[in-house]
Amino acid sequence: MAEAHQAVAFQFTVTPDGVDFQLSREAVRHIYLSGINSWKKRLIRIKNGILRGVYPGSPTSWLVVVMATVGSNYCKVDISMGLVHCIQRYLPNRCGPYGTPQTQELLSMVIFSTGIWATGIFLFRQALKLLLSYHGWMFEMHSKTSHATKIWAICVRLLSSRRPMLYSFQTSLPKLPVPSVPATIQRYLDSVRPLLDDEEYYRMETLAKEFQDNTAPRLQKYLVLKSWWATNYVSDWWEEYVYLRGRTPLMVNSNYYAMDFVLIRNTNVQAARVGNAVHAMIMYRRKLDREEIKPVMALGMVPMCSYQMERMFNTTRIPGKETDVLQHLSESRHVAVYHKGRFFKVWLYEGSRLLKPRDLELQFQRILDDPSPPQPGEEKLAALTAGGRVEWAQARQTFFSSGKNRTALDTIERAAFFVALDEESHCYNPDDEASLSLYGKALLHGNCYNRWFDKSFTLISFKNGILGLNTEHSWADAPIIGHLWEFVLGTDTFHLGYSENGHCVGEPNMKLVPPQRLQWDIPEQCREAIENSYQVAKALADDVELYCFQFLPFGKGLIKKCRTSPDAFVQIALQLAHFRDKGKFCLTYEASMTRMFREGRTETVRSCTSESTAFVQAMVKGSHTKEDLQDLFRKASEKHQNMYRLAMTGAGIDRHLFCLYIVSKYLGVSSPFLAEVLSEPWSLSTSQIPQYQIRMFDPNQYPNHLGAGGGFGPVADDGYGVSYMIAGENTMFFHVSSKFSSSETNAQRFGNHIRQALLDIADLFKVPKTES
Repeated sequence: MAEAHQAVAFQFTVTPDGVDFQLSREAVRHIYLSGINSWKKRLIRIKNGILRGVYPGSPTSWLVVVMATVGSNYCKVDISMGLVHCIQRYLPNRCGPYGTPQTQELLSMVIFSTGIWATGIFLFRQALKLLLSYHGWMFEMHSKTSHATKIWAICVRLLSSRRPMLYSFQTSLPKLPVPSVPATIQRYLDSVRPLLDDEEYYRMETLAKEFQDNTAPRLQKYLVLKSWWATNYVSDWWEEYVYLRGRTPLMVNSNYYAMDFVLIRNTNVQAARVGNAVHAMIMYRRKLDREEIKPVMALGMVPMCSYQMERMFNTTRIPGKETDVLQHLSESRHVAVYHKGRFFKVWLYEGSRLLKPRDLELQFQRILDDPSPPQPGEEKLAALTAGGRVEWAQARQTFFSSGKNRTALDTIERAAFFVALDEESHCYNPDDEASLSLYGKALLHGNCYNRWFDKSFTLISFKNGILGLNTEHSWADAPIIGHLWEFVLGTDTFHLGYSENGHCVGEPNMKLVPPQRLQWDIPEQCREAIENSYQVAKALADDVELYCFQFLPFGKGLIKKCRTSPDAFVQIALQLAHFRDKGKFCLTYEASMTRMFREGRTETVRSCTSESTAFVQAMVKGSHTKEDLQDLFRKASEKHQNMYRLAMTGAGIDRHLFCLYIVSKYLGVSSPFLAEVLSEPWSLSTSQIPQYQIRMFDPNQYPNHLGAGGGFGPVADDGYGVSYMIAGENTMFFHVSSKFSSSETNAQRFGNHIRQALLDIADLFKVPKTES
């Protein structure tokens, strides 16, 4: 009897005469090319590591120093002041056939030159780190720049003039400083003053003073010790305790979404659009691997930390019963795809060659045309990633730890990213306001089982060719995925393009191996777990009210004529809108970034201030003159801008208090003050969406190439989540979320209040306005 086994690269048959091997030359060639490609990447990483490690120096500068030393010695000038001869005395004598005195002298000069070169690099980096620790420039008016800041700017430009790689500045970035406890406590009390009556404020002030005098000094010592030892005293604890230890569903509660260009459409062919997008994403990953992406620079000269970009691709959040972990692979050559209840594996390479967009379109079209039905239990399988984390961890351990389920799950978790090919269509129709909200809802949660919420991001493709992203939050913050998304949309539109009939450019390779269907064996108990997670997720999704709208009367162009920052203008408008909506003020969260520090992530700006509440109350009363209201608004705006700058420069409130709380838990110290602070609900959570981080095109030349930004779910059950993008000189986009189950909130009502608040504040400064 003969037994045959089929493998990828070869076939062999066991016969009475022995084992007969039949090697596939084509498969072996692909394996060989894949290995060559892998070694190329390793060599590129080694080269980049060397170039990054010696920045702002270079191998050329090392050669110049060596030649200068050798040349001076040839001219009988000892610039080493005797050090070369000292080094030469310690070299082994007559070591091998090249151990002549001339060779030893040359080697001594090379060693001396290398030491001088390395010392220079170290001093340059320390000087740059010292310069980057100065943040006075942020607190100065553009028209009133001090001489010290001008000199500082010249020095920074000189020390960072050589073209940097993505991670060149990482070791030159300063560490996030630990604020003093009294300063943090005072800022905290100032932030809650407008929210508390006199009796409540006195009680909180007493708790704060007791904490500051008795408990805080011990906690602060441990925190300062950590800041000396760790790269960043906040980021690792923030990732672990705020994200990875959360046991509630990621969908709605943590993940967020990003929208496509909303005013233009490149093609209606679904497979073509996703083919271009996937190709652009892998091009971006290649640039990441080669560190060819320029670091983001404030003012064009102050570098932002780039470490969050490392885990953009090949990353999955793995569920655990107590805490999740992030699994990041150095390489992944495929994507996982979901369509009509089936999972597929699509290779991104043929041998060492990245598939062209037309080839990827072919592969995705094959999936769209595949008539096979889902396997039992397969259709709603991804609902496990949308439900509770403990339930998912238990199901993963019980049903996906071996056999074909383990193989299929590994394929998804080890993919570069996840792709969802939806059967429904969504887009923004300016004549149908509800269309933008429906589009946002589809991106935020879909039908609760057609997104893999654990992947670093899911690329979502609708039937009409419109795209979007759903992003897991623990590995990075929104500006990071925004950088990728700008590259993808710009590359798709301006570099890859489409043929006249809407397909990707070029001819497909029909010989490509079709996408591989993933195989599952899902028992009845697992299907029950899937259904339970689905019901939890569906209840959560059905409870989310999302109201997205475009604000057309004006944008940042006219806001700047009010002599304030656009962000401060919107934040004060949100305070006015919230007071009109609920008749009270609330604790407000605005996310700012701390990426001017190494491994910095975010800090909170507490936007509800005494100054903003004074302005809102004056507006509501209606008895103040326009001049008085303008003065109150400017004070509120200046206060907000100052708080934003403090947060960006490491002098925020909430991350410091959060870390003190973590230390208190480690030490077993009870603090009523910290317990109360950390339990306060953020009834209004806000975030501004960045744009134009990279200049893929001129927005003035292409004014309709606008993304609508993205959004997230409400943080509090009776609160609002507001994401906004000041999209240009003449428009803004808002994404407002709340819960239907709360009788206090209504997303559309709050959105209308935001509209009116923006118009009312603009009217104070006689900003022309026209209703959309």
